[in-house]
Amino acid sequence: MLNKGAKLVGQTLSYENKIILAPMVRIGTLPSRLLALKYGVDIVYTEELVDFRIIKSIRMENDVLKTVDFVDPTDGSVVFRTCDAEKSKLVLQMGTACPARALKVAKMVERDVAAIDINMGCPKEFSIKGGMGAALLSDQERAKNILKTLIDNVSVPVTCKVRIFPKIEDTIKLVKEFEALGIAAIAIHGRTRDERPQHPVHPDAIRAVAQELSIPVIANGGSREINQHNDILKFRENCGASSVMIARAAEWNPSIFRKDGMLPLDEVITEYLRLSVDYDNSPSNTKYCVQNMLRELQETPRGRIFLDSQTLEQICQIWDLGEYCRQKQLEYLHKGMFTRRDSGAMFPEGPDVKKIKLDPDILEKNVAFVRANYKEAHMLPKSILHLYADKNDHKLPTYETFGEEKLFRSIITFRGHRYSSSFWEKNKKFAEQGAALVCLLDLGLVDEKALIENGSILQ
Repeated sequence: MLNKGAKLVGQTLSYENKIILAPMVRIGTLPSRLLALKYGVDIVYTEELVDFRIIKSIRMENDVLKTVDFVDPTDGSVVFRTCDAEKSKLVLQMGTACPARALKVAKMVERDVAAIDINMGCPKEFSIKGGMGAALLSDQERAKNILKTLIDNVSVPVTCKVRIFPKIEDTIKLVKEFEALGIAAIAIHGRTRDERPQHPVHPDAIRAVAQELSIPVIANGGSREINQHNDILKFRENCGASSVMIARAAEWNPSIFRKDGMLPLDEVITEYLRLSVDYDNSPSNTKYCVQNMLRELQETPRGRIFLDSQTLEQICQIWDLGEYCRQKQLEYLHKGMFTRRDSGAMFPEGPDVKKIKLDPDILEKNVAFVRANYKEAHMLPKSILHLYADKNDHKLPTYETFGEEKLFRSIITFRGHRYSSSFWEKNKKFAEQGAALVCLLDLGLVDEKALIENGSILQ
């Protein structure tokens, strides 16, 4: 008789004979997942998403990008973005230490993913201190409670990813208990909690586990010996596993998944950047992913130009996609979606706007201060406004700045009038610059069309 997890796998996502993109911190965002699927991977995992972040997010259907976005309402940052192209192959990996929170997250995302995985393998201090990741291997009753709660209450398969114990018997005992709960599959990272990528992986341990289980076993940890597609299959065979999960080798060059051979790195980066533009990926995340592809090439002249870049358009320009990026972002802007032209996320409403009652005499506009648009200090909005005041014998403007949940807005008073941007900024200085920009716009000292084109005005 099939257990619940096995039955669900038969109906939806199969873990047999698959090549899988592993969950990778800051790497496993939508553009990386879609690129891996294009190159031939069978299943993609999100980066580990901590339960608290998902719980406080709001699910939104993005009509411009045709995506589903889970958005943090405090700053507008996208916690998790997905689309139909990956839905049937997407596993959300969750970082959690609480069955109730895990279930709440699972119910929020189950209609948008093909399966849910619980991270029990991450050895990093952040996860351990929070009782997540590899800490769950030392709190096995809690780990089993989390899995059982999900298996009994969600409509998609539930899996987990673990590390091995120093004694293989301990690993086998625990994973057999997980299997009995009804998990659909289990990923085994072939290193202990204290071992790191520089330590050799233990395929014999994965093989020993696979021989004891009837559910699919996914081998993980072999990137040190994977240089081409055939090496992926060799690692899976060496581990005796049903499937194989690749992390760092895919981080360095996602075309490792191509059966016809890997592509030149510039071609891969160009395809990745195009997806990042198409799905409005944040500049900081895009830059991080490209850095991991470039590795030692960051020290070349072009690499140093790349390291100095701040905006998505600046990054794209290096690979001759600057104009494509600019036009696509203007397209999104004109469709009513504020894009990520700046390094930081901005959200026109911000945190608890009902708490802030602006006087009706304050001129408020949807104008944001995009730092990357200002190369020289004397060209900053406040500098221009102060120079204008000096030249025309006006009193200097005054600023009143207030904050909510680590975001800021400012009201500027100048010549008897008051101005404010509707955008919440990440620090007080940016909030003051945004308010000054509204004032300059009203005075006719800056060009509205230019502000629209550089992403400062949300229409």
